[in-house]
Amino acid sequence: MKAVLITIGDEILSGTTVDTNSNFIAAQLKNIGIQVAKIITISDEVETIKQNLANAFADIDLVITTGGLGPTKDDKTKKAFAEYFEDKMVLDPETFKHLRTLLEKRQRAHLLELNRPQAEVPSSAHVFKNQNGTAPGIMMKKNGKTAICLPGVPYEVKPLIKNQIIPYLKEQFSSRYLISRFISVVDFPESQLSEALENWELALPENITLSYLPIANRVKLKLTATGVDEVALNNQLDAEVSKIRPLIGDRIISESGESIEDILHDILLKKNLTISVAESCTGGELSRLITSVSGSSAYFSGGITAYDYHKKIEILGVSEKTIAQKTPVSEEVAREMSAGCQKLFKTDIAISTTGVAGPGKDTFDNKVGEVFYSVRIADFEKTTRLFLPHLERKDFMNFVSMKAIQSLVEVLVKH
Repeated sequence: MKAVLITIGDEILSGTTVDTNSNFIAAQLKNIGIQVAKIITISDEVETIKQNLANAFADIDLVITTGGLGPTKDDKTKKAFAEYFEDKMVLDPETFKHLRTLLEKRQRAHLLELNRPQAEVPSSAHVFKNQNGTAPGIMMKKNGKTAICLPGVPYEVKPLIKNQIIPYLKEQFSSRYLISRFISVVDFPESQLSEALENWELALPENITLSYLPIANRVKLKLTATGVDEVALNNQLDAEVSKIRPLIGDRIISESGESIEDILHDILLKKNLTISVAESCTGGELSRLITSVSGSSAYFSGGITAYDYHKKIEILGVSEKTIAQKTPVSEEVAREMSAGCQKLFKTDIAISTTGVAGPGKDTFDNKVGEVFYSVRIADFEKTTRLFLPHLERKDFMNFVSMKAIQSLVEVLVKH
């Protein structure tokens, strides 16, 4: 089965808000064998919503919308659903009761009548109670087609999807499995990797697909198998992965985990190692990535963002002479930062970053985009220089952080 996701809202089209719902929903649907064929972002207009529902249902049996639900006049999704399914709006008593309780709990009972429209739903709709917000989710059917309408707030969407929508869809529609495996490869340009795997890829069974996903300086291979027998699919994937290993050799750094921080998590737990970080130009992004993985408290001792060079001296023990002679953005400073960090937190591993994220130069007139990062494991140390003037500030911080973690993973895997 395939689905279309429709994100509704002018705030997303204008770039004011980032659509994170679609990514989450697509991943959850994939787990029950439902593939997302298309993701669309549209304005909050009744005719636009109706037309996109009609377009999607021409080829697809399931549509999920997010956004455009609320008490204000510019929230028109439910009205569009009612018109498309030729229905009328009615007050849902259970939703109104929930709305009253929620507003009283938030000490906003005086807003009940103003919010009454949120308790109105098409008369034939199945209502999904929103425990974390005022606007419920609704589902409607027509000629074998199913449309699900959800609010746009991510912390409301996620529990609705996980606790109500996915169990319902799994019971009603999903009869196939969709299983993926990930293989992370380094030091192998995508074009050369594709050439090395060409014969193997051409011989893949029809129910298995391969995707190349370049991330930082690695390539993530994604093998996806579809079918009705979960055990058989896993056996199929095991067999194909075993065929890949001789073709790539020691350039495989992981066969599990989708992200580099997940890969690091598995390695550090397996090797029983601890880590700390000393950041400058990455501004805490390195710490954020490492701690974004559940269970990271088992190995992450802490971090410091020593943005001002005086703090590099005071806290991390970087030599004032080194700063004066080499500037804060230098191989020598990166090396001393990781050494000081390792000593400060008493960890097996320390990573440091120092550079110029831009858009302006630093007070030492270093080039925008220049960065050094140091990876230190016990007595081993490796410093790397990157020059990334083309990256905007946030992208720079994220790329450098991921690259530093990847470099650490490569060392840990090969030693």
